[in-house]
Amino acid sequence: MFENMTEDQAKKQILDMVSEYCDTYHNQKPPFQEGDRIPYASRVYGHEEMCNLVDSALEFWLTSGRYTDEFEKKFADYLGVKFCSLVNSGSSANLNAFMALTSPLLKDRAIRRGDEVITVAAGFPTTVAPVIQYGAVPVFVDVTIPQYNIDVTKLEEAYSEKTKAVMIAHTLGNPFDLKEVKAFCDRHGLWLVEDNCDALGSKYILDGEERFTGTVGDIGTSSFYPPHHMTMGEGGAVYTNDPLLHKCIRSFRDWGRDCICPSGRDNMCGHRFDGKHGELPEGYDHKYVYSHFGYNLKATDMQASIGCAQIVKFPSFVERRRHNFDRLKAALAGTEDKLILPEACPNSIPSWFGFLITCKEGVDRKKVVPYIESKGVQTRMLFAGNLTKHPCFDEMRESGEGYRIVGTLENTDRIMDDTFWVGVYPGMTDAMIDYMAKTIREAIEA
Repeated sequence: MFENMTEDQAKKQILDMVSEYCDTYHNQKPPFQEGDRIPYASRVYGHEEMCNLVDSALEFWLTSGRYTDEFEKKFADYLGVKFCSLVNSGSSANLNAFMALTSPLLKDRAIRRGDEVITVAAGFPTTVAPVIQYGAVPVFVDVTIPQYNIDVTKLEEAYSEKTKAVMIAHTLGNPFDLKEVKAFCDRHGLWLVEDNCDALGSKYILDGEERFTGTVGDIGTSSFYPPHHMTMGEGGAVYTNDPLLHKCIRSFRDWGRDCICPSGRDNMCGHRFDGKHGELPEGYDHKYVYSHFGYNLKATDMQASIGCAQIVKFPSFVERRRHNFDRLKAALAGTEDKLILPEACPNSIPSWFGFLITCKEGVDRKKVVPYIESKGVQTRMLFAGNLTKHPCFDEMRESGEGYRIVGTLENTDRIMDDTFWVGVYPGMTDAMIDYMAKTIREAIEA
């Protein structure tokens, strides 16, 4: 087949065929019919992603390489940050971000075992898991309804002399009150980690300037799992404007190495064999000097190749999510006597991940959700509901140690009992949105 072809010509033929294959056999969906399954999220892609993936596979570098470099630059440029590190998942991004704050390089500001980190229980567990696994203490604060974000009036009550950081997520694309949280952190000299995994593309207006969520705090994290705002299958990112934090992030991501040479490159600094590190012999190979107890959290270049195509399309994804959210909310107008509909945080421009709904008194979620699902509309809970009620907390709950709760978490428990959400992903059509609204209306009248 490739006789008399150069390698570049053979590759072009393969990629042309891949493009034709994708256009012929993928994304050729029939028009939506009532009763068709509507997932809460799905991949939105075209031949560009598939061709990049195959191009990377043909190159067979496999680990992080040229596509990783390209993605990190494009993603950082999009957000307007100085440094971006690609990792293998959003959960790894949170682990990487938190562990960077434990680095001895941060001196007195480093988080130590027993120090406290303010967060919320109404969210995804891997925002909190790194804190617990390290031996720091999460301090759980209640959230507000219908924004579903941290109740900033509880922050001072949550603060103690052991507090070192605030690490919280922007809930389903709705930014938390960054003005108040940032002011609180600045007032007490605390780190702020924005878990931006469900809010990529959201903006917050701070001091008259529109800022992307994830870029206001010290570190931001993103996820590229298929249901998220953009995808590369598995994957995530950690980003910051602080050079020292970036150094810590890269080290923890790359086995804990002191060396900054990327995979496949040696001696970028020209001092690989003439340094003195710790109690190692002078001239020990710097590529194998470890300044942290790190991990291998890197993504593959194949994943990055998909991200390079997705980031080009990403602004259109955000606009469609906003359109779908607005259309669904308008279609549910008049149901407020039975449902609490979501509201954007003041001074924010959300890139909505989903549409949160809380059932009012007299409306039973245990009846509403099964009805909606039976009509083909996929639903989700707000992740953990109340994380402290889960089996993973049994041992700590029984001992009364390892975490702290501020107040009663009344709204968090309300969300656990009465809240669910449906999707607004960019692959949804107006017909799908209208059918979801019709189904939700039927459910609360059933």
